[in-house]
Amino acid sequence: MSNNDSFIDEVTEAVRSDQLYGYLRRYGWIGVLVVVGLVGGAGWSEWQSARNQAAAQAVGDALLSALETQDPAARQAAFDAIPATGSAGAIVALLGASEYETAGNEAASVAALTALAADTTQPEIYRELAGLKAAMLAGGWDSEDARMAALQELAVPGRPFRLLAQEQIAFMQTESGDKEAAIATLRAIVEDADVTQGLRERSLGLIVALGGEITAPTASN
Repeated sequence: MSNNDSFIDEVTEAVRSDQLYGYLRRYGWIGVLVVVGLVGGAGWSEWQSARNQAAAQAVGDALLSALETQDPAARQAAFDAIPATGSAGAIVALLGASEYETAGNEAASVAALTALAADTTQPEIYRELAGLKAAMLAGGWDSEDARMAALQELAVPGRPFRLLAQEQIAFMQTESGDKEAAIATLRAIVEDADVTQGLRERSLGLIVALGGEITAPTASN
């Protein structure tokens, strides 16, 4: 019985081996494809990373070259010629708009900044910054009402630069002669929980300059 059992075990093992080899012959290509896919995927990732790094380096080199250009017109042309997308494109656009401002062409600067602010493919923080910088350029707007509307939109709760936008609103109110409105806007900035020390001090100084009173906070018992 033991010899028979051994014989049966050997036959069973042989059958299993044949089945295994059969499965490998029929489905082994799947494993090969998996291995090839893993190796190819790693190679693709490395290639993509190298390409992105090379592109970022090219943009950086172009920016440095543009910044080193002495002639304003040539420097502006150099910024306009940089083919950048994403965050790099936003930075290039912001620097290019600054060049327009430096050259005294605030209208062109506002146009470039508002275009960036409206570009939904760009990171939100750069869009918000572009909107604020555009609203700070008084000479580039068609009307003061349009500029005020842009600042009021930026000053909505939840926007990252809302307090700085409120400060610009206070400046506009001061320039228009509405001192009471300016003081009220500045007091709202001072009382905001998110106000920075520098902005708070600037706001308090402007309140005093406008003839407003500073009320000391009441000590709690």
